[in-house]
Amino acid sequence: MSLSVIIIAKNESHDIVKCIESVSFADEIIVIDGGSSDDTVAKAQACGAIVHVNSHWQGFGFQKNLALHHATQEWVLSIDADERVSPELKEEIQQVIARQSFTVFRIPRSSSYCGHFMRHGGWWPDYVVRLFKRGDATFSLDRVHERLESDKPLGTLRHPLIHYTYDTLEEVIAKTNHYSTLGADMLFDKGRKASLTIATLKGLWAFIRTYFLRAGFLDGGFGFLLAVSNAQTTFYRYAKLWLKR
Repeated sequence: MSLSVIIIAKNESHDIVKCIESVSFADEIIVIDGGSSDDTVAKAQACGAIVHVNSHWQGFGFQKNLALHHATQEWVLSIDADERVSPELKEEIQQVIARQSFTVFRIPRSSSYCGHFMRHGGWWPDYVVRLFKRGDATFSLDRVHERLESDKPLGTLRHPLIHYTYDTLEEVIAKTNHYSTLGADMLFDKGRKASLTIATLKGLWAFIRTYFLRAGFLDGGFGFLLAVSNAQTTFYRYAKLWLKR
C-alpha cells in the first residue's frame, strides 16, 4: 500500500531534516511551508520532499488540510516537524497498512520537555490520530489544537511517535506566548468571553489537573515546570481573550 507523509512547517530549519529522514520510507513527502524566513524550504527540498508555500496563515487545521489536499497516495501519515518516526513505528505502520484491519489509527506519542521525556502530567501516552486512509478523515479547522476527524472505527498502534516538544525553558516561554494568543483568537472567533477571575481559575485548574490529577509530580521538577507552564498558557489565553472585550 502506498503512503504519503504530510508535514506543515515554518522556520523549522533545525528540525526538518531529521523529521523527513525518519519518514524516508514513504512514497511521497509533502511539506506545506508557512512562509519561512530561514532555509526550511531548501532543506526540505534537498531531502526529496515536495514543498508548497502558503504564507497566508489561517490556522493549523487549514494548513494540514492543504497538505492533505496535495497528498496523492492511498494512505496518509501526518507528523509535525519536531516529531520523528522510530524504526519500530515504521515497521508497525507498514504492517497495519498491509493488513488494513482499520483505516484510521491513533499513535501513542512520547514527548520531551526541556530534554526530559515525560511519563505523567497527561503527556504519556498522549494518543494522537495521525495515520489514515485518504478520504476517511480530515482535519478540523481550529487555528490551534486541531484534530483529525473521522467516523471510521479507530485502531491503535503500540510503538510511539517521538516528539521533541521543547528543548529549553526559553522555548517554553516563547511558545506560551504564541499559543496563548492563538487560543485567545480562536475563542474570540467562537464568541467566547472571559474575565480576569475566569482566567485565574482556569489557570489554577490547569495546574491542579497537570500536577495532581494527572500525577505530574511523579516527573519531579520537570513535572512541576510543566504544570506551571500549562497554567501560564491557560491563564494568558483567557487574559488575552478578556482584553479583546
